Amino acid sequence: MTRKYDVQWADTAEKDLESIISYIANDSVEQALRVLEIIRVKAEALNRFPDRGRVVPDLTEQGITLYRELIIAPWRLLYRISGTTVYVLAVFDSRRNPEDILLNRFLAR
Repeated sequence: MTRKYDVQWADTAEKDLESIISYIANDSVEQALRVLEIIRVKAEALNRFPDRGRVVPDLTEQGITLYRELIIAPWRLLYRISGTTVYVLAVFDSRRNPEDILLNRFLAR
């Protein structure tokens, strides 16, 4: 039997998603709702197969292997697994460098 994980969204990831959806909704509410559904469904699927995402290559180069990501083009959903919980930490444009995003968030605190 497949182990089931709890998927929890960090506040910053929720804010990322809200920002993405708001931006898309400026052009099309229908498209924004479709994108929201796609991202939520893909994230929730981590409850069965959290290892499906790859280790973030940009961070691996720095020796950081704790974080994984799902590519939901054109976005990257960054998460980590701890015990039986998957923590969704960020959702951002795939053209951005995750090191820069994490560093900026760390420095902003």
